[in-house]
Amino acid sequence: MSGLTAASGAVQLAAGLLLAPLLPGLVQHWKARLQGRRGRSPLQPYGELRRLWGKSSVDVEGATMVYRLAPPLTAAALAAAILLVPVCRAAPNLGVGHDVIVLAGLLALARFALAAASWDVANGFALMGASRDLTISVFVEISLILAVTVPALIAGTTDLRGMIAATAGSHPWSTPSLALAALAFAVVTVAETGRQPIDNPDTHLELTMIHEGPLLEYAGRDLAFLQWAAAARHWLVLVIGAQVFLPHPAAGWWELASLPLVLLVLCGGLALLESAVAKVRVLVVPRLVGVSALIALLGIVTWLAGSS
Repeated sequence: MSGLTAASGAVQLAAGLLLAPLLPGLVQHWKARLQGRRGRSPLQPYGELRRLWGKSSVDVEGATMVYRLAPPLTAAALAAAILLVPVCRAAPNLGVGHDVIVLAGLLALARFALAAASWDVANGFALMGASRDLTISVFVEISLILAVTVPALIAGTTDLRGMIAATAGSHPWSTPSLALAALAFAVVTVAETGRQPIDNPDTHLELTMIHEGPLLEYAGRDLAFLQWAAAARHWLVLVIGAQVFLPHPAAGWWELASLPLVLLVLCGGLALLESAVAKVRVLVVPRLVGVSALIALLGIVTWLAGSS
């Protein structure tokens, strides 16, 4: 094992599993500053996780094992996804491979577990949020698959390590196909992280909440699992955005060294977007994500036309 492979594996494990909560903390902190407020500390998510982990879970009357197993299953799916998503082309194989299709399946599994738990407890608000999430996820998953198809065509593989290597440097960006895919993936990033204009992570109003709805019946360690899983989604999509859908160095060490800076810039971009754009109506969200799918499809057509 080379030094670069060992370093990328260490960064992937340490940052993905331990530093993921810092990303939403930074977004919330910078969002408050942009809105003229002091805001909470970027480290507050760690305090919330520690507080929740020290409390007991809540048993809902009439709930089955589906309700109880959903939080650890969701966290396990996201932990496996962290092992799957490399931070550079020289990332080691940690037992789950690096196929982007498997990543989409793990994200869908986590979403299904929460939706099933919402049906199990039959809470009206939880069911409302879960139904909205499932409706939007149909379009989000299509957009995700279409967006990653462009770098997969460029690399000739669905392995994320090959995609990172194929999109490095300036040559892949000489055609608009990858830029179109990046624009579509930006919408996927906003949807997967539950950010405005698609969702509002700062509210529990029944008329607006989507991702927060299925979490209402949970407390204690169960809620800690789910909040960590939400932070892990930030890590996954932002790392893919930085290493596949943005220009990055061709040299492995520079690729790894530039990742923290790019992640900070992307967190700042999410904070700026949330401060500048209001949340859209729930019925408009599928149209917005559907447009991103069409943009990704246009990127595929552009690449195929240019390579023929």
